[in-house]
Amino acid sequence: MTQIESPQGMPPRESEHAMSADLLMQFASALASGGIKVVDLTQTLRPSTPVIQLPPPFAPSDPFAISVISNYDERGPAWYWNNLKLGEHTGTHFDAPVHWVSGKDHSDGATDTIAVKRMIAPAVVIDCSAEAAADEKFLCEPSHIAAFEARHGRIPDGAWVLMRTDWSKRDDPARFLNMREDGPHVPGPSAACVRFLVEERNVNGWGVEAVGTDAGQAFAFEPAFPAHHLMHGANKFGLASLANLDQLPPTGAILITTPLKIEKGSGSPIRALALIPG
Repeated sequence: MTQIESPQGMPPRESEHAMSADLLMQFASALASGGIKVVDLTQTLRPSTPVIQLPPPFAPSDPFAISVISNYDERGPAWYWNNLKLGEHTGTHFDAPVHWVSGKDHSDGATDTIAVKRMIAPAVVIDCSAEAAADEKFLCEPSHIAAFEARHGRIPDGAWVLMRTDWSKRDDPARFLNMREDGPHVPGPSAACVRFLVEERNVNGWGVEAVGTDAGQAFAFEPAFPAHHLMHGANKFGLASLANLDQLPPTGAILITTPLKIEKGSGSPIRALALIPG
C-alpha cells in the first residue's frame, strides 16, 4: 500500500511529530519573550492559612504547621529544610473525585490515578466580584452562565470554570471563613449551576477563591454540597482558595493544576498556574 505523504514530503506521523515539536519550541520562545504570561493563582501557605471548619461530630483537618529540621546550624551546617504537617485540602488545593462519596468508585479518581493530561486545561472566568461584594451569600446561577456565554461564547468542552469573587483579597482568616451563627456566609454556585455545567457543558471542573468549592450555605441545598456531590460524582475536579483571578481574561487562559501524586489521595495542595497572552 502506498503511504500518503504530507505536502512537505514527510509521512503523516513524522509530519505531525515535527509540527508538534515546532509548536513546543514556539511555546518556549513565547514564554521567554513574555508573549505568554504566567499568573500565579496560589495563596501562600503559612500557619495562619484558613482551613475549612466542620461542626461536631465530624473530624477536622489539621491546620498547616511547619517546623525546622535544620537551618545551617549544628543540626545540619550546610542545609536548610522543614517538616510539614497539613491536610490534603489546605490552602490552594485540588479536589479529586474520590474526595466525595459520590466519586468514590472512580478508578481514575485519586491523585495518583488521574490522567495527567486533565491537569492542563483551558479556563473561563465568570466575574461575580461585584455581586459577591454586595451579597456575601451570592450564588452563581445558570442565568449568569448564559449571560457569560452571550458575551464570550460557549464554554469549551473540558474547560475549567472559575468563579471570580475577589474573596482571596480577604487577608484576615476570620473574614475569609466568614462564619456566622447559621454557618459560613460565602459565595458559590447554586445546585442548578453545577448541574448545568456537568450535564450541559462537560466541564473539567469548578474553581473558586473561597476555602471550599461550594457556597457557605450549600449544606441546605438539594443535593447538599453540589460542587462536591455532582462534580465528583461525574469524575470532575475542584479547585479552592485560588488567588489573582482578577488577572485572568474571561477566556483564553490555560490552567496547570498538578496535585501531588499521593497514593489514593483525595486531593492535594498545589501551585496553580495560568498561562495567558502577554
